[in-house]
Amino acid sequence: MKISKNKFMILLATFLFLTKGAFAATITGVTKYDGEAPKFKAINMDADPICLSHHTTPIYPETLVLGSDKTMANVFVYVKAGLQQKDYPPPADPVVIDQMGCNYNPHVLGVMKGQTLKILNPDGTLHNVHALCKVNPEFNLAMPKFRTETTKVFDKEEWMFSIKCDVHPWMGAWVAVLTHPFFSTTKEDGKFTIPNLPAGTYEIEAWHEKLGTQTTTVTVGADETKDVAFTFSKPSKGQ
Repeated sequence: MKISKNKFMILLATFLFLTKGAFAATITGVTKYDGEAPKFKAINMDADPICLSHHTTPIYPETLVLGSDKTMANVFVYVKAGLQQKDYPPPADPVVIDQMGCNYNPHVLGVMKGQTLKILNPDGTLHNVHALCKVNPEFNLAMPKFRTETTKVFDKEEWMFSIKCDVHPWMGAWVAVLTHPFFSTTKEDGKFTIPNLPAGTYEIEAWHEKLGTQTTTVTVGADETKDVAFTFSKPSKGQ
């Protein structure tokens, strides 16, 4: 039976739509902390009553945030090596960082090169967003209470740099600019998921702002999910 060109193209498009992602691999896992958790002092926000008014319970630094089973939040997990050399278009949707309650949320985030980073200020007070980039242009942007939103785009790949508020010294966040979308940041349950990978062998790295990095190599097949685990611990004295 002879199929017309138009019908063939329709059938091909339908097949591609139905099978999109069917052969995509996924890497999942969990990050945990091994050892006695340090005790942090509550953040003193007395210098800005507006900041203080947003909280009814004490707020602690996010240097080490643990879940009930010592699972770790704010660990950045990404594909460090093994990807094919190709251009990955940045998503149209922005990555959002919120300053609600005079804290950056999220505390650790990834954004693709060319993707919009949207910065929000719903607090009704002055913030000063100071990005300490080394590869991309550094910026130091005042956000008075009437400036509730601004955006930035990073044109170059850059590993973790800090963002701070010069008005509220306890505020801090970390940003990585990547050329691919294969990354994830853990929450308190410690879980991460990196979906839609081509089948292959990858070096996966987990980064924490104080406890360094952990790496592992994972081989994952088409339409397969592999689980990996990372365990961080406080370095012994002298290391």
